[in-house]
Amino acid sequence: MRTTLAVRNIGKMLDFYSQFNPSPLSTKQFIDFGQNACERTSYIFLRKELPVRLANIMKEIHLLPENLLRMPSATLVNQWYAQSFKDLLKFEQSDASDKTLTQFCEALVMIRNRHSDTVQTMAQGVLELKESHPVDQQTENSIQYFLDRLYMSRISIRMLINQHTMLFGTELNVVSNSRHVGSIDPNCDVVGVVRDAYENARFLCDQYYLASPELELHEYNGLEANAPIQVVYVPSHLYHMLFELFKNSMRAVMEFHGEKEKVPPVVAHVVAASEDVCIKVSDRGGGIPRSQTDLLFNYMYSTAPQPSKSASPTVPLAGYGYGLPLSRLYARYLQGDLVLQSCEGLGTDAVVYLKALSSEANELLPVFNKTSSRFYRTSIPTGDWSNHVRHLTTGTQPRIRQPQAAPSGPELTKQSASC
Repeated sequence: MRTTLAVRNIGKMLDFYSQFNPSPLSTKQFIDFGQNACERTSYIFLRKELPVRLANIMKEIHLLPENLLRMPSATLVNQWYAQSFKDLLKFEQSDASDKTLTQFCEALVMIRNRHSDTVQTMAQGVLELKESHPVDQQTENSIQYFLDRLYMSRISIRMLINQHTMLFGTELNVVSNSRHVGSIDPNCDVVGVVRDAYENARFLCDQYYLASPELELHEYNGLEANAPIQVVYVPSHLYHMLFELFKNSMRAVMEFHGEKEKVPPVVAHVVAASEDVCIKVSDRGGGIPRSQTDLLFNYMYSTAPQPSKSASPTVPLAGYGYGLPLSRLYARYLQGDLVLQSCEGLGTDAVVYLKALSSEANELLPVFNKTSSRFYRTSIPTGDWSNHVRHLTTGTQPRIRQPQAAPSGPELTKQSASC
């Protein structure tokens, strides 16, 4: 009886929180708050915002095809989200005492760890479905649409959790002079991240092919000549994107040029302008047919053979099909983008766009509403995403928005950071 009541209560709370739109923040808001951080303010904001983001994506999980929801891995992901939602509801009415703040921080770490394998587990769920049931094009489109939103939601939730735990927990605060504000670097050295991503991808390439292309790197700062190119950004996100691009380029070059003693380099251009910071990665790996370009951003699609489960533990350069779609989500999360242009027979250009101004780098978040169900029944689904932050009068503490409100809401700024 108690279990039944608990399930009903969770269902009611899920319905309640899913009425509210997530509140997108900009990197400027993250930085402004982080530099004058108040744990109580962050707690009051997150104990409402995190359940809203969880509820929005959980509602969409429930719209998935029944066959997929019954797959063991998909069921496990659903259970993780339900448990995390329940964990956060415990703090809904709790005062911001020192004990509560400590417990909240510990709960966030536990939630983040619980969802660390969400991408792989949901991918396994899709594989289980395809191995056991025929999947038509409409279902394929619905799954693609959902995975984009699930993984974007996951990126945003981890961002909020990381900011709180890094600012107020014991993580990464051992270096008191670190310039990072949580996971954000106010002066992210773009060229440095490019070099790091290249070197690590090159290490894999050398292991796999016993050789690798060189890097030819060019910088163009259109704002200040000869100045280093820096941007307010999350270095780990940028690294994730570039590492994936370099892996793909190196594999293409090595396989296209076969046993040649010298292969052409991978060329990277880093360009700073007034609106965007662009990183273009170009290779001469033979390119791909134009008809396949869009397929590269489909989950579970790859031009490389899938690695065998019994293969060497050495990480392969490609094969699972999630690298490019996830990398594009990381780029789009803060209003950037990742685009590909290929010339079959020659090579491929990949361009990462990052917002140059932190005030314009707003979170792009999936928004659930009453019309969302039809997106899972159409052949070409289109979605609801937040795409801007409306400027509100800054209050003394973050607040949850009304269900009918446009994307806007709590602002974690210097003014709201007072304790």
